[in-house]
This record gives sequence, C-alpha cells and structure tokens, in this order.
Amino acid sequence: MALYTYRAKDRVGKMYRGKIEASDKAVAMEELKRRGVIILSLEEKRNTFLNQEFYLGSPVKHVDFVIYCRQFATLIRAGVPIVEANRILAEQTESRALKKALMEITVKLKKGIPFSQAAGEQRFFPPFFINMIRAGEESGKMDETLERIAHYFEKEHDTREKVKSAMTYPVAVGLIAIIVVGFLLKFVVPRFVGMFEQMHAELPAVTRFVLALSQSVERQWYLWLLGMALIVFLFIALKRTAQGAYWFDYLKLKVPVFGKLNQKGAIAQLTRTLASLYGSSVPVLQSLSIVENLVNNRVIGEVLRKARESLSQGRPLSEPLKRSWVFPPLVTQMIAVGEETGSLDQMLEKVADFYERDVENTVDRLKSLIEPLLIVFLAGVVGIIVAAILLPMFTLYQNIGNMQ
Repeated sequence: MALYTYRAKDRVGKMYRGKIEASDKAVAMEELKRRGVIILSLEEKRNTFLNQEFYLGSPVKHVDFVIYCRQFATLIRAGVPIVEANRILAEQTESRALKKALMEITVKLKKGIPFSQAAGEQRFFPPFFINMIRAGEESGKMDETLERIAHYFEKEHDTREKVKSAMTYPVAVGLIAIIVVGFLLKFVVPRFVGMFEQMHAELPAVTRFVLALSQSVERQWYLWLLGMALIVFLFIALKRTAQGAYWFDYLKLKVPVFGKLNQKGAIAQLTRTLASLYGSSVPVLQSLSIVENLVNNRVIGEVLRKARESLSQGRPLSEPLKRSWVFPPLVTQMIAVGEETGSLDQMLEKVADFYERDVENTVDRLKSLIEPLLIVFLAGVVGIIVAAILLPMFTLYQNIGNMQ
C-alpha cells in the first residue's frame, strides 16, 4: 500500500490538495476519478522514518472495530456487495489503520481473493473474526454470519467496559492517595519538625512514625523511587516468564472481590465466542483452539487445552471442565445438557447471557460499595497524618494552660 499526494480540481474550477492511499498509481487515479475531480498531479510519497506510523498494542481501537463490524453487517444485510461495503466503510471510518486495511482488502477483493484470506493478511483482525468469515463464505450465509460477529463483539465490548469501569475507580483513588500522602510527607510535615523539636516533650507514637517517614521521603527520595522502579521491573520480568504469568493470571481469579468479577467476565467471553463459532459450523476442536488463544488468562486456557484433548479422544467436553474450580457447576451442567441434546450452541448462549447480566449486576453492586469504602480509606490515611501533627500541638496548648 502506497501513499500518494495529489492536486486536482472539480468541474467548476475549485482546487483540491490531499493524500490518498492505494496499492498502485492506477488505483489511486481510478479512485480520484470516481470522486469526480480532474487530476492535475499525482505523486507517490516515499516512506521515511518521520512519516511512518507507530502503534502501541493494536493499531485499531476495540470500539472502532465494534462499529465496523455492526456497519459491515448492516450493509451486507441490505444487499450491498462486499467490495462496495468495504470501500464505503474505508471512507467513513475514523481509524487510519482500519481505513488502510480496508482499502487493501478492497483491492484484493477486486482481484478475486476471498474476504477471509484478505482479512487474514491484516495483523489486527482476530482469529475469531477470520474463522467466522470463512465459515460464512463456505455456508453461503455471510449476512447471518456477520450479524453473529457484530452481536458477539458488541457483547464482548460491553462486558469488557463494565469490568474495566469496576477496576478504574479503586485504582484512581489509590493513585490519588499516594500523591496526597507524598505531598503531605514532603512539603507539609517537615514544616512542623522544628516546632516539635523545641517542645522537648515525648511525642505520640503516631507522630514519631509520621516524622520518621517524612524525613525518609525528604532525604532519601531517590531510594524510594529506585525501590518502586525495582518493584515494577521485577513485576514485569516475572510476568514475562511462563510460570510467573500463570500465577499472575491465577491471582487475578482469586483476588478478593475482583477475582469473581474477572472469572465471570472470562466465562461470559469464552462461552459467547464458543457459541458463535459452533453455531456458524466451525469445527468444535478448531473452535476450542481459537477460544483458548482468545481468552486472556492462562489458567482458563490450560483447562480449555485439556478439554480439547479430551474431546479429540472421544470424551465429552464437559468432563474436564467439571474437574476444574474455574468453571462453576452451572456452566458444566449446561454444557453437558447441550451435548446430550445436540443444542450445545444454544446452551452456551444461555450461559453467556446469564454471566453477562451477572457481571453487570456485580459491577453495579461494587460501585455502590467501593465508593464510600475508598473515600473512608482516603480520609483515614490523611486523617492519620493530620492527627500526627495536631496531637502534639494539643499537648503543647494543654501544658501552657496548666502553667497559667
């Protein structure tokens, strides 16, 4: 894909300057002519270090991909050809990376390359999307498949945002508490040190502790920063090891309060994914492999791997899930019923619906409980520092009053 700069004018003489991405110059000219302008100049813009795009993580935001899936499904359902649908979505999306990918896909579609193959060559399209599209192409039910994809990503986005919103508030309050305490220890408490030294009186234990902590922060701040940097470095290094990453994912499911929320969110995601794949006639072993890679938790991924091996040996899918603490009895029983009745995709849909509602209700309850608790915690931390300053002053005033 190349970038071209152009100068053009319309039929009334209005001048235009801009950039256009295309696979080659002929395609760029065709696109500009389609826009109804007269091309005056068209030159390829060479890639340099300064004009290259760099991304941290996925180049396409999750919300942009969700919008794309819903709009794509709507256009195909309305009878718009797939090539034209991709061109329309490429023009109107706000994501530059997605725009570029859709333009490349459109060019390949015109050459007769299947959409699943063209999309698979783009690095940010998830395996779930590619396999669902491939199943839709093989079954001839692309409109129904795209509806399933759009519904899946909308549900996944809603569940992810709910879990994220529950995590954001305590993290934000914790950071505010650290900043406030650091400010008090560095700039406020030291102003009272001289006064307390002149009192020559025995200070309360809380005051002595706060003063010692304040002097440590003031005089050895670099050691505190070094210590925090070392903790972060060790955490990242440990998480990059296979065993460390596994135990970190284990703690995410076991941590009080939020562990259950993470577990329910993961179950909702994997059952929704498995139901969509299985319902679109993707082979169940392949579906399990896709879900194993999509679930962002190695503990759950290990259970799914055992379930895939068990299924490949002719045993039921629910059997290894029952032996794991990760999956509650409701999940395994529903899956067992689905296997016995031949309605596994419907049972998985019901499980996904249940846990998505459960996540939503849990988040609402957590918000109502966490907000007052964190406010009390923050007030308590600040209150201890204030009390450490005021208690000796009250003692001083009391002694002065007794002397009079």
